Amino acid sequence: MKTSLVILAAGIGSRFGGGIKQLEHMGPNGEIIMHYSIYDALQAGFDEVVFIIRKDLEADFREIIGNDMEKVCPCKYVFQELDDLPEGFSLPEGRTKPWGTGQALLACRGTVNNPFIVINADDYYGKEGFRLIHDYLVANCENKPFDFCMAGYILDHTLSDNGGVSRGVCTVNENYDLIKVTETHNITKTEGGAAVPYGDADWKALNPKSFVSMNMWGLTPAFIEVLAERFPVFLSNIKEGDVKAEYLLPAIVDDLLQEGKATVKVLPTEDHWFGVTYKEDKPVVVAAIKKLIADGVYPSPLF
Repeated sequence: MKTSLVILAAGIGSRFGGGIKQLEHMGPNGEIIMHYSIYDALQAGFDEVVFIIRKDLEADFREIIGNDMEKVCPCKYVFQELDDLPEGFSLPEGRTKPWGTGQALLACRGTVNNPFIVINADDYYGKEGFRLIHDYLVANCENKPFDFCMAGYILDHTLSDNGGVSRGVCTVNENYDLIKVTETHNITKTEGGAAVPYGDADWKALNPKSFVSMNMWGLTPAFIEVLAERFPVFLSNIKEGDVKAEYLLPAIVDDLLQEGKATVKVLPTEDHWFGVTYKEDKPVVVAAIKKLIADGVYPSPLF
């Protein structure tokens, strides 16, 4: 069975300082984080790469990564655009923010026809999650279109030293079935682990060993069809004047869970995340990649 790697790469990267953070050089030979994710995914057994980008990024994107990757594996491009809306809907006045990861993945409708893993372009995930999800998809998803999975990262393996981050905090049963995912914002590293703002001045501690979603999901084309069916409902329920509401992939997964229409197996990984949420994160990422190369985890150059 063939499987696909889908990369969410259409984000603006505003917290990174206005630059295109997905295209920042991190490796010693000009590699960006996506190069390492693609390398790990191909090693795990994935057969093709699908890039979700904005049309205005296409030329830069192809120059920095796309043209090279097309020499290594089959590559496809789809485009997330603000005005790509269902019939009967138009872009609200004042809307400049992308519609979120759900609409981004919806751009793959008709292009992604295999079970697939979806990841963020600017996150480094480590090797284990790719292998775990690939093997789960191959073993379980050919005849079970709503049997999903996700890589379960440990919260304190996913925090930034330079500010708060958003994570999907997971409730998991003893069989590692996902019960609920709660999108939690501004999770900040503390001396004892992690916490979020609570009230006007207080902080609420989080269990640093909780499983969190890093938007690394194992899904099927049936999920994309659900996104298409529910996007008009989402748009219809946006409050007047709200120009920032987002159609988020984890929220739709959680809806399916609560409705009993899907299952999600959490696949625990001890790998450590790093990424470029903030511009100050870049030196940390560069140093981490340098160490991985020195430890023999990656060749240099990568391809």
